[in-house]
Amino acid sequence: MNYSAELKKFVTGQSVYSGIRITLAAVLPSLVLVHFGVLKDYYLFPLGTIFVALTDQPGPFIRRRNALSFAVACFLVVALIASLVMNFKILVLLEIIVFGMFFSLIGIYGQRLAAVGSLALVVMAIFIDGHLTGGNIARSLLIFAAGCIWFLIIFLIVTTIQPYKLASQMIGENYLQLSEFLKIKAGYYQKNPDFDKLSSQVIAKQIEIKNLQEDTRETVFRTRTIVNESTTTSRLLMLMFLSSMDLHEKLMTSESNYQKLQQSFEDSMILVNIHDYLILLSNEITNIGLSLQIGTKAKPVSNLELELQKINSHYFELRNKQMNAGTLENFMILRQILARINEITKDISDIYKIFSQDIKLAKSLSTGLDIKNFVPNEEKINFKVLRNNISLSSSHFRHAVRVTTALLIGYLFSLFQFIGIGHTYWILITTVAILKPAYSITKKRNLLRLYGTVVGAVLAYGILYFVSSGPVLFAILMVSMILCFSLLKIQYFWAVLFMTMYVFLGFNFLSPGHINIIFKDRIVDTAIGGIIAFLVSYSILPVWEHTQNLDLMKKCVESNLIYFQSVMSKFLTDGFNMQDYKVKRKNAIISLANLSDNFQRMISEPKNQRKKLEVVHQFVATSHLLTAYIASLSQYSKNKEKYPEIDAESWSRKIEAEMHQIFTLLNGEDIDKALQMESRLMPDDEIEELLIQRKNEILEREVFDRRDPDKVSHLTELKNIHDILELIYDVAREQRKVIEKYRNESHATLPQS
Repeated sequence: MNYSAELKKFVTGQSVYSGIRITLAAVLPSLVLVHFGVLKDYYLFPLGTIFVALTDQPGPFIRRRNALSFAVACFLVVALIASLVMNFKILVLLEIIVFGMFFSLIGIYGQRLAAVGSLALVVMAIFIDGHLTGGNIARSLLIFAAGCIWFLIIFLIVTTIQPYKLASQMIGENYLQLSEFLKIKAGYYQKNPDFDKLSSQVIAKQIEIKNLQEDTRETVFRTRTIVNESTTTSRLLMLMFLSSMDLHEKLMTSESNYQKLQQSFEDSMILVNIHDYLILLSNEITNIGLSLQIGTKAKPVSNLELELQKINSHYFELRNKQMNAGTLENFMILRQILARINEITKDISDIYKIFSQDIKLAKSLSTGLDIKNFVPNEEKINFKVLRNNISLSSSHFRHAVRVTTALLIGYLFSLFQFIGIGHTYWILITTVAILKPAYSITKKRNLLRLYGTVVGAVLAYGILYFVSSGPVLFAILMVSMILCFSLLKIQYFWAVLFMTMYVFLGFNFLSPGHINIIFKDRIVDTAIGGIIAFLVSYSILPVWEHTQNLDLMKKCVESNLIYFQSVMSKFLTDGFNMQDYKVKRKNAIISLANLSDNFQRMISEPKNQRKKLEVVHQFVATSHLLTAYIASLSQYSKNKEKYPEIDAESWSRKIEAEMHQIFTLLNGEDIDKALQMESRLMPDDEIEELLIQRKNEILEREVFDRRDPDKVSHLTELKNIHDILELIYDVAREQRKVIEKYRNESHATLPQS
């Protein structure tokens, strides 16, 4: 692992940038308060700043501003009501029920409001017993309100000064993820690769890429200054993001029969050389991503032209020595792979040219896309949506019931004074932080929070025991805060560890000498909150992932079918709509990632809830292959070449019939005989005759030493198109057999659970 590059990725990313901003927004006012000796009386100010800051999710400026404003209003209302009713236990219980349900349910409007809802419940927890507010409620609320508004002001200032910073960092992260994806794909060309492990890594990385692309798409396409293409920077950022999407597709198109490839060229070094070159390309993509995050111009790290020339020369030398009638088709496959690598190299070189910041290029840039077709859907803020989700059939409502129940149990548990719980709000905060809609995520976060709290508490205890220097403790506090806020979304264990450390150090600055009490309370309260969250997530209206599989499988099949039809339109007619194609490509990738993500969560659930795990696994694996093969086929839809030798109509009918059968089976219906007949069509391609002719030429020693790496013979392209169509059909048929087998074993239609 290149630790230097990994460190640069982390340090220059939006996570650290956000962590530093939150830390400075909270600490700088605290330093002023320390200077005047009143921090102990005004500690709710930095607390309010941190709470509002944590609700800030990546996205367009207007939505972030509106969400932060809404968060400030919610926090103040919650703090006010919690402070007024804290001495009336019945009203406190009613408050927990109302706020617990409402702030959990607003997650139906997207992740942004879900974050506001979770933090609103945390605010309720800290004001619920008056432990932090003291006797003067009005004064405490004013201080808290000032801290909340302070971060909103900081946000407005920073985004005005750096309007493109977030978009640039997120686009940079897209390239970094693509770099990691290419490294995984390069693993297929190593000696003796672990195919199962690599396939699992490809699926996991596709999920990460999809989630990041969705967030970036919203940020870029809904940011007015970028969409309007009013400046050089905005236009170049738009082009960089669109280029990353196209590059992602090209990386997917390198799918091949790797096992056969390894067998065919196991005695040669060509595959190892391809692996090494792909790692070089990966490093170049990393360089592009880092430059975008930092905000500098990128320059190539390696001489790609020279390295590509070496690998092409190696191929042609091997071809001239070993190609014969028996190995012709193997070399055709390898030639096509090298052609893809040449295209990817060209794309990377073109992306570097964008970094030249050519004003003429920027001014002439026009995406030609209808942006609204590419923006993620988000529920509109209206009460009808909320009302429709007040039902046990809604997963959001069931989650709200679990959160509210856990908060009620945690609060009632804290009332037992003989246990000696000193920080009621820590139990409630732990419960809110751990409980998530998915059981698997709740289970994982539960363990990570407990481990992180224990390790962080021990480290903080040791630091406070051995270190007495105020400046040193303050420096550790600052570093802990930055790391906590930076890692909160990507490494939960480390985030909790550093959070525990800065909480201990913060309490020590406010109340020196009480470390033993804090140590005990923090660990005990976290353990209690974790146990409550676990029991509630398992027993109160749980939503198991297997109940989502059927709908996600249907959506995935449907999206792949539509994607395939869009690609085949070029072969069947002269009309190929690039925008329509890109929308359908996006939908297919999203549907595939959603299904894969659901399967990954399902693996972490109790064994008795992993219904038909093997079938779902096979379905996910075949769906990935289908999408990748369709992406490979799409490369021939976007060029001007004609392929009349391919019986495109028969292939289209044959494959579509197979995919329609899968969809029919998933709906629990019987397959129509007409579909069965369509899927048995025999396309009348002219490939075999052309191959025989070429093999005869080779037998007659008519082998031409053509060394143009950019030129692929028409026959090679025809053979590759034919092979891809066969692969798509074979995988679709395999997927249909998986579902048929499941139905035969069940002796019934596919159930919902």
